[in-house]
Amino acid sequence: MTAPAPARATTRPGFIYFLGRLVLRPLFWILYRPRIVGRGNVPARGPVLLASNHLASLDTVIIPTSAARPVQFLIKSSYFTRSGVIGRFMRWFFTSIGGVPVYRATGRDARAALDAGASILRAGSVFAVFPEGTRSRDGRLHEGHGGAAWMAYDTGATVVPVGLIGTGTIRPLSHLVPGRPRIEVRFGEPLDLSDLDGVPAGKVRREITERTMSAIAALTGQERSGQVNASSRD
Repeated sequence: MTAPAPARATTRPGFIYFLGRLVLRPLFWILYRPRIVGRGNVPARGPVLLASNHLASLDTVIIPTSAARPVQFLIKSSYFTRSGVIGRFMRWFFTSIGGVPVYRATGRDARAALDAGASILRAGSVFAVFPEGTRSRDGRLHEGHGGAAWMAYDTGATVVPVGLIGTGTIRPLSHLVPGRPRIEVRFGEPLDLSDLDGVPAGKVRREITERTMSAIAALTGQERSGQVNASSRD
């Protein structure tokens, strides 16, 4: 099976994205009372790579509704390849919100995912990633993969760490529980990578990855596991 063409990655969010954000922002305020900190740390223009911890499926919706600029994610290719009326609707919907189809695999398909993300950044847009790869089921912050650092290094995008707090505790109807904790979305200050000019590429990527995960840990207060996350499949 062949990965989607990189050109597809330049798809920008359309009307449905902005309509959805307009509807979801007040809805999430009612349900989850999100506290958003540091939104102004995301540059108003130019390519930005948001690197966040990952605690729940809700994270992919909370980040775009919290950021001032449109945010794009990579989305499982199965949402674009289903047949029938439902399949056509799903392709239209995910394309409208700027979603980029990728195959979750290793080797060539994994590189295609990175190329797709890099294409979004080269277009001057905002792209969000979860360096841990999958969501954490034990609440700890796991080691970051090098893909985010590769995209930052390859495109020169500004890296902004994001810390999500409380999304992993959300359960159906949990918004009805008195005294429920608030969700927090913390946009950290952009990473200063200027001292890495002239450093060999491999070392730069490792350093960017470590600085990114350290910044996320500082935002969330999560314990770092020191291991790659292998506890989740999504």
